[in-house]
Amino acid sequence: MSRAEQFEPLSPEVTARWSKFGNWDRVFFPSLLGMTVQDVRADYCRMVMPYKPELDQPAGLVHGGAIASLLDAVVVPAVGAAYGREARYSTVDMHVQFLTAVTGHDIVAEGWVVRRGRTVVFCESEAVDAVTGKVAARSLLTYNLTP
Repeated sequence: MSRAEQFEPLSPEVTARWSKFGNWDRVFFPSLLGMTVQDVRADYCRMVMPYKPELDQPAGLVHGGAIASLLDAVVVPAVGAAYGREARYSTVDMHVQFLTAVTGHDIVAEGWVVRRGRTVVFCESEAVDAVTGKVAARSLLTYNLTP
């Protein structure tokens, strides 16, 4: 079940800018993992990380680090869409709960802003196995903001 309906649409320009997150001319970490934006709104984003065998750990499960990376990356457009290109923000705290393993499936994550302060933004995110619909992991994140 998507949370997208709870969040207001962005302007077409901001939507276009953040819809390209992970799809750059150069390979950065989110694109290395294959993450792409499916939806971005004010204080909200949904991304997918397509399954590829390179994301597995030796036991055949998707590595927790890959899932945690998705949980972190999905809030970047949610945070950043409220600011101009000059703003800088970074993760300063992240707590992840792994609830169930993912084996050989795409993972869809939603991230949203809970509260914005002057220099701190509090977020949550959740990753779901795209085939089973089971919540694989969820996260609480704190971002530092330099407008």
